[in-house]
Amino acid sequence: MARPDPIELGLRQYDLDVRRKVVIPDLVRRKIAKVVASPLAFLRGSAPLFYDMLAEHPELAEGPAESGHLCGDAHVENFGVYRTAHSKSKGAPVDPDLAAFVFDVNDFDETIVGPWRFDVLRLLASLVLAGREFSASGTQIIGLARTLLGAYVGTAFGAQGIPSPPPPVARLVGKAEKRSAKDILDRRTQVVGNTRRFILGDRYLAFPANLEADARAAFATYVQSAGDDLPKDHCDIVDLAFRVAGTGSLGTLRVAVLARGKGGIEGGWLFDMKEESAAAATPVCAAGEADGATRVLAGMRACLEWPPRMLGKTSLQGTSMLVRRLAPQEDKLDLTRMTKEELSGVAAFLGALLGRAHRRGATSAGTTPWSAAELDAMIDRAVTVAGVHEAAYLAYCKALLSSG
Repeated sequence: MARPDPIELGLRQYDLDVRRKVVIPDLVRRKIAKVVASPLAFLRGSAPLFYDMLAEHPELAEGPAESGHLCGDAHVENFGVYRTAHSKSKGAPVDPDLAAFVFDVNDFDETIVGPWRFDVLRLLASLVLAGREFSASGTQIIGLARTLLGAYVGTAFGAQGIPSPPPPVARLVGKAEKRSAKDILDRRTQVVGNTRRFILGDRYLAFPANLEADARAAFATYVQSAGDDLPKDHCDIVDLAFRVAGTGSLGTLRVAVLARGKGGIEGGWLFDMKEESAAAATPVCAAGEADGATRVLAGMRACLEWPPRMLGKTSLQGTSMLVRRLAPQEDKLDLTRMTKEELSGVAAFLGALLGRAHRRGATSAGTTPWSAAELDAMIDRAVTVAGVHEAAYLAYCKALLSSG
């Protein structure tokens, strides 16, 4: 198998980061600080590199033909807890089928219709790098990959259900369920006079005055187009800020909105308006005609049984924006909060969740599970991709040092 040149790919990724469009130039520095933390962090923040590699080295993109809506940026930390659109209302009959909080795939910025194997390959490569961060042996890492693939195939082809949440997931859900709306307000805003304002610093930056009127109009468009899930009289804007979040998305336009909510100092609601441009996978998948936010909404609604609540879209100065309400219960899986011994259960759980998402969003699903030979070949490709990312990560670090 011909292997990509990691030095060339690492330098190209460096060029991509320093030349991309940014609203606040300092965000490039912040992104670089995040992706140089480890090879896994580098993979998380460089989805375009992954798909460029598949386009230039088609032998890495080979595999089973099933296709449908993808996550597009599948990796071990793009799963988490969020509040669903079907939360139980006070006083309503308890319906066990409607969950207030779920743990599932929670990042669809790069969603696109394409072969399932692309998501699986990226998730497997991230698992290999995660295993290395835990100092797992080579045999342990291959065992983890087989565990993930077995769970994935079982749910993608309908033979198995989702296993019980492993301890790290159960802890995360339990922690999230204890948070209140006041918790998120107190962490992200402060009381000034008789109202709240965003706390400016690492998480929020002052909002550009020349964008404020357009941002307010964009949010109003989202509110008017939203369904009954969004009470219109709760959405008067109290404050705006530029939101700093994510890794791959750092440098894009992201607007934090503090709305009146239920009223009073403790009743505010937080919203996120996030720029959605072309998916990273366009070098190897048909781009489609939908704007970015429409693409993301389609992927989430196709793949998730319980999508996040209050999802919508708008446009800000011609830029497609996904809008959603932020909830205190949101939290992503964090590998630093688990032990090496817990990786196997997590690998099985994530594989099963991705398989369920693919089955739900399928456009061309097969009826025969992937063969042992196909699974072995998938692991071989994942090991190569992980190795290239690790080498590209070092080339990236070297390029940064050389540039001063």
